[in-house]
Amino acid sequence: MSLSTTHRLISARPFVFFTIILLLKGYLAWFVIFDTTPTWQPLVTELPFAWLAFCLLEWFASKRKLLYYMALNLLFTSIFFAVIMYYKYFGVIVTYHALEQVNQVTAVKDSVFELLDPYFLFIFTDIILIPLLIYRSANSRLWRSLSARKLKRSTASVLFVVSAALCLLNIWPNRASMNEIKKAEEMGILNYEAFTVADQRDEPLVPVDQITQDAINAMKGIQDPQSPNLAGAAAGRNVIIVQLEAFQNFLIDLKIEGQEVTPNMNKLARDNFYFPHFFQQVGQGNTSDAEFVVNTSFYIPPHGAAAMQYADKALPSMPKLLAEHGYESYSFHTNDVAFWNRNNLYDALGFTRYYDKPFFTEEDKVFFGASDEVLYRKTAEELKQKQDAGTKFYAHVISMTAHHPFSIPAEKDKITLPARYQDTFVGDYIRAQSYADYALGKFIEELKANGVWENSILLLYGDHLGLPKYSLDSSDKRLMEEIYGRAYTYHDMINIPLIIAGDNVTYPSRQQQIGGQSDVMPTAMNLLGISLGDHIHFGQDLLNQKTRNVLPQRYYLPSGSFLSGESLYIPGVGFEDGVEYPLTGGEAKPVESVTEQDYESALNLLKYSDSYVEQLPDREK
Repeated sequence: MSLSTTHRLISARPFVFFTIILLLKGYLAWFVIFDTTPTWQPLVTELPFAWLAFCLLEWFASKRKLLYYMALNLLFTSIFFAVIMYYKYFGVIVTYHALEQVNQVTAVKDSVFELLDPYFLFIFTDIILIPLLIYRSANSRLWRSLSARKLKRSTASVLFVVSAALCLLNIWPNRASMNEIKKAEEMGILNYEAFTVADQRDEPLVPVDQITQDAINAMKGIQDPQSPNLAGAAAGRNVIIVQLEAFQNFLIDLKIEGQEVTPNMNKLARDNFYFPHFFQQVGQGNTSDAEFVVNTSFYIPPHGAAAMQYADKALPSMPKLLAEHGYESYSFHTNDVAFWNRNNLYDALGFTRYYDKPFFTEEDKVFFGASDEVLYRKTAEELKQKQDAGTKFYAHVISMTAHHPFSIPAEKDKITLPARYQDTFVGDYIRAQSYADYALGKFIEELKANGVWENSILLLYGDHLGLPKYSLDSSDKRLMEEIYGRAYTYHDMINIPLIIAGDNVTYPSRQQQIGGQSDVMPTAMNLLGISLGDHIHFGQDLLNQKTRNVLPQRYYLPSGSFLSGESLYIPGVGFEDGVEYPLTGGEAKPVESVTEQDYESALNLLKYSDSYVEQLPDREK
């Protein structure tokens, strides 16, 4: 090999070195995210995008070329790492839209660390070692001077053209894919991220005069009954809604070696209206999204948290509707109200007052604030005072102690788990929820003792999943399979309970229809005898609509996913190559029971909700 050839190879070494490094990182991301075992595909999807940037460096960089290579390496590494970590919890490919969530990360750092498998950190190994090797090496000056030499311009030009062509071939045929996971897999992660930044097309809004309740009901395939069942059965009563942190439905009636995990919820479910086929409809905002959906019967926005995107709107809501019938509305949450912009969300929703960390203090602090026991005790006392003062109220109570990563203090354990559950994610989750159930039981006892219970109707539901399918390691998956008697699936993951309880209103009834969080408001209003005739809503009264429901999903599942009948449907590139999961359990199968009309209806319902809220007037401040 000639000296000139050797020099050229050494000069090109940064290009080759960082190509190899980024390819390895691309394979790591693919291994974590995509079901298919990566073979050749990252070579033709991830590398071309990196080469475009590298060729630009070779053309225009000179003295600081190595520094620029290192900066690009850090950028691409950060993208791969963010994609991995976000997928581990949300099950979606993170995009630039999630940047508004960055300020929440420090508040949930324990949750982030829980998701972090140690081998993920290997992705940063070179970021640390390269500066040490270069700048502490006796040959660093020579290495940097050689690496500053440019590739032959013709070589860089050919690579740039080929890479650009491959990027276009990866992006263009797959740009219309509905499923973001499939889209990122076909495009490549880096191409997908670039595409989301470049694709700034806004969906045209549906004209507001076309968004009528009749049109929404037609898409859902329902009709309002002439004489609704249980209409006004709880008329004039106080309304208490308890939103249980990360509470999934499989906990109801779960026993572990003879121990009831949630005895208080079990009793409520046995003695009242229990909806086992009830599902979350939240997104990036998680708990705050659930608050928004339940209080408006609208869907979450396509990007970002509802509390961030919609808090400046004059939102029609349950608190505002109840105010017209003499109610005052209160929110109880032990965290700082500024978290997830709740202070503005509550104003937009029309709550009379919110009670947050200053009210509850940090007594018996767990995670963000006071424990559930303190939350419920002080809330019960406050509700008693409101009732004694003659105030008719709606109270939205947000529990929090059973928050991810579920590492509650040992002294709060209310269940003794066998050895196989110790030091597992599933075991910690069950411990936390057993405590949450204990605290809830104390709340109900206090409400009954102080006379509030008999004058109220209570609705309880889980706010969002606690055990993402994508976050479980092999031991956790075995435990979930033991609990379910089969593999843990996507619909199990988003299945949360709904229970409605009220003296002389409810009775033991296991309601088999499917429902979602957008259905809470219409169901509650029927029980109170309050008409929704002037309030556009996307949910339905579960006590009267028992044969059909279409529940669009966002964020935790690919766009276009929905529940209908007895299945969860997840699209592929389009409808035909999608799959459905039977709600009774079982693996994915080709489309059988769901129809393309349901698929189009689910997409249109989301579009109508987005359009309606976007065209609401801004609220006065």
